[in-house]
Amino acid sequence: MVHMSGIRKRGEEIRQFILDNVESHPRDVAKLAVKTFGITRQAVNKHIQRLAGQGALIVSGSTKNHHYLLHPLLLWEEIISLDNKPAEDSIWRNDIKPRIGKLPDNVRDIWHYGFTEMMNNAIDHSEGKQVSINLTKTAMSTELVIFDNGVGIFKKIQNALGLEDERHAVLELSKGKVTTDPARHTGEGIFFSSRMFDDFRILSGNVFFSHTDAEDEDWILENQKFQTGTGVFMKLKNNTSRTAKKIFEEFTTGDEYGFTKTVIPVKLAQYGDEKLISRSQAKRLMARVDRFKVVILDFDNVEVIGHAFADEVFRVFARQHPRIEISPIRANKNVKQMIQRALSCSTEQDASHENN
Repeated sequence: MVHMSGIRKRGEEIRQFILDNVESHPRDVAKLAVKTFGITRQAVNKHIQRLAGQGALIVSGSTKNHHYLLHPLLLWEEIISLDNKPAEDSIWRNDIKPRIGKLPDNVRDIWHYGFTEMMNNAIDHSEGKQVSINLTKTAMSTELVIFDNGVGIFKKIQNALGLEDERHAVLELSKGKVTTDPARHTGEGIFFSSRMFDDFRILSGNVFFSHTDAEDEDWILENQKFQTGTGVFMKLKNNTSRTAKKIFEEFTTGDEYGFTKTVIPVKLAQYGDEKLISRSQAKRLMARVDRFKVVILDFDNVEVIGHAFADEVFRVFARQHPRIEISPIRANKNVKQMIQRALSCSTEQDASHENN
């Protein structure tokens, strides 16, 4: 009896492992289970077939190219007219919250914040006629897509801020506090929402803007097929321990509960194969960051920077804004050397002024 109980428990562990990992490994979850539990592929397939029979998994594709998906517990879609300026809190209360269902308070709070912020953006800023909302819930996670048929968020930011390129809008969004209507909005919604969810994406025009929790501060910029309007995709595990309060606190300093700290992916200031060498690129990177007290510059995936670029950021800008703390992170050896050179020039200049 003990032996059978142990077998049953191990089988449950294997099936739970498959459910936990199928979303991130839709094509190779069986291989992953084989490696993790040291069992045969045939044994794993039996567990997969059992999950499929229970309605927990969907199996598609050919025998040699199976693709696995969690079976949705809920699929819901609604098209909402924006003609009469609907209230996002009413849509949340009447349509979204009941369908998301019973989730832990911290998870529901994140969905409340993310949905109402993104829906309000569509209502107030999109200039569109309608919004479509798609909600998919599985046993493991919930996905929500909000799509409007308006002018496009990146194009609107480009026009409002007088930017040269739509892609510059992605850099501005990564900083936070960017809005096309400062009288009514703080510009914090997208910044904080992107960090609350496991997966957060915005697609508009030719620009794709993404932040994935598993990739830390790894924002992605890619060219996509042109589309009008704006699509926002949000995904969150149903049992995440993340809280909205903790995310807010990560970007505050001292005892203040204000948005005073930002993390900027420096690679967004470069396009294609171009290198970060000019003062104009540096000025673009540091534009509008004077509203923060702590600015963390993430140099991940930046191979080199030029002297003029480093000098503009770490000497010129730093001297012009002495109260702002600028901290570089994840810089390689070459980048660190160029930053140190700029800092040394700043120190020598200060010493020269003192001697004079």
